Amino acid sequence: MKKSIAGAAVIALAVSGTAYGSGYRIPEQSVNAVAKAGANVAYTRGADAAYYNPANMSWMEDRGFLEGNAEWVRLKSISYADRRTSSFNGESDKEDFVLPTFFAVSPDYHNFRIGFSYGIPDGLSKEWRQPFPKTVANEFTLKVFEFGVSGSYKINEMFSLAAGIRTIYADATVRSSGMVAPGVTASRDMDGNTWEVGYNLAASARPIPAMNLSVTYRSKVDLDLEGDAYLATSAGPGVYNGPGAVSVPQPAVLSLAGSYTFFDQLTVELEYERTFWSKYDDLDFTYPAPLANPVLNMAFDQPKSKNWDDSDTYRIGLTYDMKNAFTLMAGFSYDKTPIPDSTLSFDLPDSDAYIYSVGVRYQANEHLNLGIGYLYDDKDDRSVVNNLINGEFSGSGAHVVALGLTYKL
Repeated sequence: MKKSIAGAAVIALAVSGTAYGSGYRIPEQSVNAVAKAGANVAYTRGADAAYYNPANMSWMEDRGFLEGNAEWVRLKSISYADRRTSSFNGESDKEDFVLPTFFAVSPDYHNFRIGFSYGIPDGLSKEWRQPFPKTVANEFTLKVFEFGVSGSYKINEMFSLAAGIRTIYADATVRSSGMVAPGVTASRDMDGNTWEVGYNLAASARPIPAMNLSVTYRSKVDLDLEGDAYLATSAGPGVYNGPGAVSVPQPAVLSLAGSYTFFDQLTVELEYERTFWSKYDDLDFTYPAPLANPVLNMAFDQPKSKNWDDSDTYRIGLTYDMKNAFTLMAGFSYDKTPIPDSTLSFDLPDSDAYIYSVGVRYQANEHLNLGIGYLYDDKDDRSVVNNLINGEFSGSGAHVVALGLTYKL
């Protein structure tokens, strides 16, 4: 991992930003999840069950399923207004991404089914170009790719269990530069990567055919990024060019969900999600030996407190089968931020979010189903006072459009 931290303002690390979920999670990985604001755990009837709730693969039609999705994500520009001086004000760049995902579910084999998933569950990109924000976060980018294999077993017509293995690849880039003291500048440049492994568990119960109750758990995974670091300062012999390492968590996630289908047409899903961000205590870059230059040591070789909190998300999703070729979807969720005022900075100026979504699916023929979903993530303005920040962040949010295709074999 190559990194170059810019000055004392490195109070916030660059490997902690988000596309649009709380922290740096990206919960919505399929058309159905986008269209239902992430409420896609209890009522999953497509191949994306392999990712969201593999226990529900047991309830699917006895055929093979393939699903591909593409999401366009637009992150809005965030404005920062400082109370001390307007020279500290800033505005982040707008960001655009295309996120592809893929899912597959096998036919039933004596009550066993196998699922495959590929997604991008975490990520960030945030760029600031003004002098003060740039010192902390000129460019922060994190990309996490997950490949999953899961298996489900139908105990009977009421109960199903599942477990899976997750293989994760993470890639990070951090760049920043600026003045850290009168007449003293510092900069950083980092690119790094890692492969890690985690697991997931799921269980579903159907007390009656119209009802489904589910619980899922995704394990915590430490992303132990390693690579090369280039650090520089104008103070003294101020260059370090060598190995560097840092670890950031992919947090554990617990989801409890229930769905009920009314009149064989309208399905309502309620979901509670707990993300265990409290394991993110600090951010600590390490090197083969302590950095000798005092400016580099202070800026880049001291643990930086994070002290994030566990966060809660509440979701509701609606699915309406029109009894023709169309199925309508809508959703709403309230997503709490895990980041306390004391450690919030320009790398991830996160806040509580209200998420609204709609979508539609079209059954083109016996085998092919097409879908589109739209989601708007509206984040609260946030006023912050800490050792670095004394001002307000505003305008944060995201637009997401997802297109998907499902094919029954």
